[in-house]
Amino acid sequence: MKVSVDSDHCRGHGVCVALCPEVFTLNDDGYAEVQTPEVPADHASAVLVAVSACPEHAITAS
Repeated sequence: MKVSVDSDHCRGHGVCVALCPEVFTLNDDGYAEVQTPEVPADHASAVLVAVSACPEHAITAS
């Protein structure tokens, strides 16, 4: 699975980081970034929860 954050839509709520800090981080400006674009299988379910929990719908996974 691949995951990405649309920087135009992210508002830095940090929900994704709280749900899956192994994949997401906040940059110096406070916006989410993906640390691991190719998601390891053991984090896939947490990433999918983060996708659905993002208030701005800024995360996509495929």
